[in-house]
Order: sequence, then structure tokens, then C-alpha cells
Amino acid sequence: MFQQEKIIISCAVTGAIHTPSMSAHLPITADEIAEASIAACEAGAAIIHLHARDPVTGKPDQRPAAFEPFLKQIKARSKAIINLTTGGSPYMTVQERMQPAKVLKPEVASMNMGTMNFGLFPMLNRYKEFKFDWEKPYLEGSKDLIFRNTYGDLETVLTELSVNDTRYEFECYDTSHLYNLAHFVERGLVKAPIFIQTVFGILGGIGTHPDDVMHMKRTADRLFGDSYRWSVLGAGASQMKIAAMAASMGGNVRVGLEDNLWIAKGKLATSNAEQVLKVREILEGLGLAIATPDEAREILQLKGSSKVAF
Repeated sequence: MFQQEKIIISCAVTGAIHTPSMSAHLPITADEIAEASIAACEAGAAIIHLHARDPVTGKPDQRPAAFEPFLKQIKARSKAIINLTTGGSPYMTVQERMQPAKVLKPEVASMNMGTMNFGLFPMLNRYKEFKFDWEKPYLEGSKDLIFRNTYGDLETVLTELSVNDTRYEFECYDTSHLYNLAHFVERGLVKAPIFIQTVFGILGGIGTHPDDVMHMKRTADRLFGDSYRWSVLGAGASQMKIAAMAASMGGNVRVGLEDNLWIAKGKLATSNAEQVLKVREILEGLGLAIATPDEAREILQLKGSSKVAF
């Protein structure tokens, strides 16, 4: 793995995993998402990973028009790198999922690298009452949910987004996803530097044991050598532990309310910025420097914010 001088912090501000009933601090409206993103950037996040929500029900909304109001605010008020989801929701088609990135042409788009089970239903053990009718069935339905990311789907996204000079955050939930990525590298559809986000703790993907983290890193090192930049995402309670482990080996980190609603055991995070500040404290305690957005652009060789379509 290429060793960089500064660590990139990504922040996933709002996603499709958690529902509004789980935390009053989850940003839902365009203004809330914009304010949360700008605060996370000011706290030290160079990259802001974004989903959109219906402002009334909080349901995931993958229409490009749902993204534009907060994207324009974030761009006008910060230097943050915008990373738009192509994951959207596991219940959406690949064409629905890729529309925001296709239309709005961000510097970075996320890309899930394999078809998998995606079990959200264990959250029902913690949450019993829901504000909106869609929330409980959304979680229950994941018992029989297959998150589709076929080779045809992946090729479609790579082909249709790369013409906009959008680069990718390759989300790899298990070892096979790294091999899938290597397949597309061999075919010339993915160019270095490759930004790999290894994801730990989602039911259906790899676990959160330190051996799991090391296994993913060793495999990526062997497959991609110095051509990739490594980052980690630990879901739930594993968020900070895995971030600290990876950072001690020179890895980049991702935090945010998309992946974890908590700041400590039994204590909800009040904002995305709170998680960014906590992981920043860990990183700086290890003697590591934090990359600014412009430094992260240079590390990942991004096109720059002047070339996006928002």
C-alpha cells in the first residue's frame, strides 16, 4: 500500500441504512444535510459522502433534484470534496442509483463492488417504535434482500460515470469484492490511484475482528500494490476502533451517521462533526496529520470542484 503523508477523513453524513426514528440527529432536509456537511468539513473531513432523503418522510430519495439544493450550499460554503452515492438503497435499480452521479458529475462517487446479502433487520432488536410507516418494513425486508451489484451493473456504472472524469470510492465489504475490483483494473476500466473503502460490520459482509481488517489490507496490498489508497469504515460500535487500527498503519478513515449513530456506548452522536472531531483526536494523538480537501484532491488525483455539474 502507498504510504501518504496525511490522512484523509471522509464523513458519510446521511445514508440509507438508518431511519429517522433511530436518531433525532440524523439530517433529513436539504438545509440540515448542508449544515451537517459544512460542519463536518470544518471539523476536519476532506470528503463528504452524501445520500438524499425525502424531507417529509425521511425515505431515501435518489432523484438528482433531491441532491441539488444541498450540493449547491455545500459547494458555495466549503472546499469539501463531494462523494455521491451510487449505492442509494439496496431496494433501488442500478439505473436509479447512479442517476445523481451521472447527472451532477461529482469529483467522487461511491461504488459497491459485489452482490451481497445486506442484513439491516438486526436493528429491530433495538428499535421497536417508528415514526413513519415505511421504516419497519424497510428493515424487515432485508431478511430476504439481495443487494444487486452484478458485473454488468458495475461495468455500466464505470462506463457511464468515467466519461465525466468522476473517480470512485470502491466500497469492498468482503474479500471477493477486492477481486472483483482487480478484474476491472485488469480490463482497463479502473485507473490508479484506486481509492478503496474496506467496510466492516455489515451483516452479509466481513466482520469487525482485527484479523478481518488485516486480511482485507493484506489482500489489497497483494492485488494493488502501490496503486491504491486504503480507507476503512467500521459500522456501529466498531467505527472508532477500526479507524484507529487502520490509521496506525497509514490508512484513511470514514466516519459519519450513515454508518454509526453513536459517539459512545449508550450515547447518540449529536452531529456528524462530533464524530469527525473524535476520530481527528485519535489520529492526531497518533502523531498523524489530517489532509485538507485540496490535499486530498492531490492524493486521489481528482478533477476539482470547478468541473462538477452543480
